[in-house]
Amino acid sequence: MVTQRGRRDAADSPGRAPRRPRRPAGPDADNAPTAEMPAVPAGEPGRNGDAPEAVRAKSIPEAAVARLAVYLRVLSGMSEQGATTVSSEELSQAAGVNSAKLRKDLSYLGSYGTRGVGYEVAVLVSQIERILGLTRQHKVAVVGIGNLGHALANYGGFPGRGFPVEALFDLDADLIGVPVGGLPVSHMDDIPRICAERGISIGVIATPPTAAQSVCDRLVAGGVQCILNFAPVVLQVPAHIEVRKVDLAVELQILSFHVARRADSEGLAAGNQGNSGLPGAVLPSDNGNGRRNGTGPDGGREMVVRS
Repeated sequence: MVTQRGRRDAADSPGRAPRRPRRPAGPDADNAPTAEMPAVPAGEPGRNGDAPEAVRAKSIPEAAVARLAVYLRVLSGMSEQGATTVSSEELSQAAGVNSAKLRKDLSYLGSYGTRGVGYEVAVLVSQIERILGLTRQHKVAVVGIGNLGHALANYGGFPGRGFPVEALFDLDADLIGVPVGGLPVSHMDDIPRICAERGISIGVIATPPTAAQSVCDRLVAGGVQCILNFAPVVLQVPAHIEVRKVDLAVELQILSFHVARRADSEGLAAGNQGNSGLPGAVLPSDNGNGRRNGTGPDGGREMVVRS
């Protein structure tokens, strides 16, 4: 969500001459029309001495980054099935986005398809992995070895995607030293030391909310740069730390909203079925005293409309 600061326009201020219109800072990077962006030649430094990938990464909006991760998952599955090329229509349908947005997203990579052929799957996979920083491994620590922590520690999909779990932590004395997923569980007090020694860059918090901030502080002290937080609490972190929050209850509530809205729409449609286009109209019914709802004194029927 982008917060806009209110400011009176010169045209709305009486007694003041209109100011020259400001030049726009640039189009909305996520919603602008699809446009090809020139690729940065390999090995050529970018602005301010940055590497080409760093220049591109700075220009990619967060919403597009999330979609790139989805494209990577879809493309990896296609590659495993032997696909060598894919059209923008095929990839957009598999990823659940429209093809124009997909082409815009891929233009951030400096990647262009060939008309009539499409995109090379292997090239796209390589480009997305590079821009997402997946060409190197990011060591992960899981804190809180309850049911969720056990599942995360035993998940075999992390190492194959460049996220090996290298450390586990908990407070339960019965868990300390017990191997989970092949790793012994360490005490939470050792988080700063072990994270620093093993070069942990991502910490996963799967603790109760009361312990989450304390765990977060220990992870930051150990040099962890990114935190994935499953605890239903807002963490206070330094400006250079990236935090992603996963609140399953909130996600379920959002799904509940969509289910309720769909049920309301279907109920409204059913109530309107058979009525002459009047929303909420109902047919007269017997009121139990020999007359029908909506029947006037002269025996004529009146249509009842719900407000």
